[in-house]
Amino acid sequence: MCDSVDEVTEAVLAKNDSLAAGLRQELARRGVSVVNLLSSPGSGKTELLGRVLARAVERGLPVAALTADLATENDADRLARSGAPVKQLLTDGLCHLEARQLRGHVQSWLPEGTSLLFVENVGNLVCPASYDLGESLRIVLMAVTEGEDKPLKYPTAFGSAQLVVLTKTDLSGPAGFDEAAFEANVRRVNPGVEVVRSCARTGVGVDTLLERALAVRDGAPAHRPPLAPRPHSHSHSHSHSHSHEGAEAGLVS
Repeated sequence: MCDSVDEVTEAVLAKNDSLAAGLRQELARRGVSVVNLLSSPGSGKTELLGRVLARAVERGLPVAALTADLATENDADRLARSGAPVKQLLTDGLCHLEARQLRGHVQSWLPEGTSLLFVENVGNLVCPASYDLGESLRIVLMAVTEGEDKPLKYPTAFGSAQLVVLTKTDLSGPAGFDEAAFEANVRRVNPGVEVVRSCARTGVGVDTLLERALAVRDGAPAHRPPLAPRPHSHSHSHSHSHSHEGAEAGLVS
């Protein structure tokens, strides 16, 4: 029996790890790669994802998307305009997705033949960073309006990212955003990770983001973050690693 909050947390995350490992194997058998998108609310994640999905549909690529929120189906409605299959996942108050939730939707909804599934996680850079979803690629997004020090404030999220995407770059000037300082802060918590500049309004970065996801789907190695997953070694504390199975989800720079 667990006798502390830390032990309860460890037990919950260990159970999630086990489910995520099984889901990753199931997805591999089906030829599906999952891209887990994490960001704060208001980062422009939904708009950018919609552009990526639309580009994939134009190219005839078998993609789909799950979008998670505490309430409303607004984001699913927006993403569906891309023409890709989209499903809303309501978390009933949870501030993050868990592997069990994703597994249920993969088993009951994912269209046959899908090879690339984008998962738009709940807008939050704390709890989602601790939960492996069985993903092949973890992307953390941040808008230029959020400040250069965001990677230092949320080192678990940025330190577990296999790709970092800077959004709303058309606002860099008005926001007074120091991109060099931002990239230096990213490197402090995640040396070697690629930073992709993007702007959903102009389309900058859309093709790059899609190509990075496709490369991982096709087995290309990519960046391995310092907080690459180690099974059953979890904590909500930023001093501990979050987890996936490093050999399968870790990407080598």
